Amino acid sequence: MRTVIAEDSVLFREGLARLLADAGHQIVAAVGDAEALTAAVHKTRPDLAVVDIHMPPHRGADGANAARDLRADPPDLGIMLLSQHIETRATLDLIASGGFGYLLKDRVFDVDEFLDALRRVAGGGSALDPEVVTQLIGHQRRADPLAKLTAREREVLALMAEGRTNRGVARRLFLTERTVETHVAGIMTKLGLVTGEEDHRRVLAVITYLGARG
Repeated sequence: MRTVIAEDSVLFREGLARLLADAGHQIVAAVGDAEALTAAVHKTRPDLAVVDIHMPPHRGADGANAARDLRADPPDLGIMLLSQHIETRATLDLIASGGFGYLLKDRVFDVDEFLDALRRVAGGGSALDPEVVTQLIGHQRRADPLAKLTAREREVLALMAEGRTNRGVARRLFLTERTVETHVAGIMTKLGLVTGEEDHRRVLAVITYLGARG
């Protein structure tokens, strides 16, 4: 997997590059600011970009803003954002686009899970830290589109928002895969997502879930 790393901390950047290289990634560029990230992606055309949200030149959400601009070119680039803090304004559009992950650095405890999340994102899937999801949906709109869902359906949808498949949801909730399929069908019906491709409807359901906030 051809990978670009954008991280302003030299120690973290070099450590991450070594970790990913040992796992079989081809590190085509490792840079320290958002402008260099954009240039590296356009030059090397990687499969995946692992990006720190807060980095030079302005040390705001420069990494997230650069990633959002890169979503249009190349559109199939997998983007994994890493951060010590949650940034919602610059990331909601990316979450809706697929091929996207957002993990908090301090909560990455398992290397194998982290590497699996990268593979999932590079393959067009998603990987969201539960704390990020909680922050994004923290303040529900007055007209809550999720009000019709049962508590279990909300649990299933929350795990879908983390990028889990039906099998992954079943394992997490100790349910059968058939039971999860039934819950997913109920979610789609209650959210009015009864037509279209399955993958597309799942994305729309997740967007509805993440968008149900103030």
